[in-house]
Amino acid sequence: MIVGIGVDLVDIARFERTIERTPRLLERLFSDAERALKPRSLAARYAAKEALIKALGGSDGLHWTEIEITPEASGRPWFTLTGSTAAVIRERGITALHLSMSHDAGLATAYVVAESTPASTPASASANEPAATSPTGGSA
Repeated sequence: MIVGIGVDLVDIARFERTIERTPRLLERLFSDAERALKPRSLAARYAAKEALIKALGGSDGLHWTEIEITPEASGRPWFTLTGSTAAVIRERGITALHLSMSHDAGLATAYVVAESTPASTPASASANEPAATSPTGGSA
């Protein structure tokens, strides 16, 4: 059952200017591995993290660096969640996260669908154990 959706769009040039003005944002927003990527890929990952927050209905208990977008061998991106962020996802009964990302024409976008099985949908924030990493679909 779909419990949330989120979408975000980032102007890559504006994102680059923001990072140039405030380089410490990279440390606050991205994991060590993500920071090595090109700006257009970082912009898509920023959009993915924003879309995830929207799909979950807010950022309470989430930490940006505990949300990493990692590729499968095929290049398909997934969320790799760690720490208290992974715990929040479990507590909310989320059993799968689906992600699609893209960048073109100076824009980066991401779309996220959060899913739970009917038995795990929290009536009062009880939790089942979803995987810390969730397979997703898309490219970026």
